[in-house]
Amino acid sequence: MSERSVPFVKICGLKTAHDVEVAVAAGADAVGFVFAPGSPRTVDAAAARALAAGVPDGVLTVGVFRGQSVAEVRRLTEESGVRAVQLHGDEGPEYYEELRTPGRTLVRATAEHVRRCGELGEDLLLLDAPDPGSGKPWNWGSAEFTAPEGRWLLAGGLTPANVGEALAATGAWGVDVSSGVESERGVKSPQLIRAFVAAARG
Repeated sequence: MSERSVPFVKICGLKTAHDVEVAVAAGADAVGFVFAPGSPRTVDAAAARALAAGVPDGVLTVGVFRGQSVAEVRRLTEESGVRAVQLHGDEGPEYYEELRTPGRTLVRATAEHVRRCGELGEDLLLLDAPDPGSGKPWNWGSAEFTAPEGRWLLAGGLTPANVGEALAATGAWGVDVSSGVESERGVKSPQLIRAFVAAARG
């Protein structure tokens, strides 16, 4: 991932081929498939493989995990064929070491203030709200908010209406959205996906 003149945009929690097509056509840089249990957006490896098959090489396919063993993460990653792993829990540096392989991007998602990307061995840092997937935002407008060093994505409570302001306020390298482009919980809106990408790039 090279330096960028426009924000990196990831659309997460996709479950249908149409949603993937819309995200790619809108110009998303990455699409995410949730393997973490208990989410209305969870898919299995076979479904993710079918969805990822239609994604062009220039768009990153990301598997999202939370609180799962490194063996399960590795198995689902290999069975689905996704090119990036996003860990959304208290996984330590040993996870990143064991999951690293040529061509695979490792993403660390956290709700904690982190000084810089790469502290645990990740390639990309994602700052999420304390309740991931809830649509509740970070207080990124706060004077106490300090942007990490390196490549990082802002997530949590972003929508087409506020993503431009969020990027201007934080200077984030990119953004990640899931619930902010849904017409109801777990159901993506093509119109909101297109609007989000346009607003982030606007």
